[in-house]
Amino acid sequence: MPNIKSSVKDVKKSAENRLYNKAIKSEVKTTLKRAISAIEAQSADAADYVKLAASKLDKAAAKGIIHKNKAARQKSRLAKKMAQAGE
Repeated sequence: MPNIKSSVKDVKKSAENRLYNKAIKSEVKTTLKRAISAIEAQSADAADYVKLAASKLDKAAAKGIIHKNKAARQKSRLAKKMAQAGE
């Protein structure tokens, strides 16, 4: 347990940030799963889900919650699945 007042605040803040980041990561994962299942089911609104997932990935990468390369890779794989489903 930290003794210095600023260290106590730092621990508190990092715990808050961890919960915030965890919530956003969970939201991104859920959106990705929804998009993938829509693509596999060849749903009419699959394009909307893919667009939403790409948006969430970009926002998470911009905030530094996930790495920008990971966001780009996941978006690329999602677009590839979308293109293959369209064939």
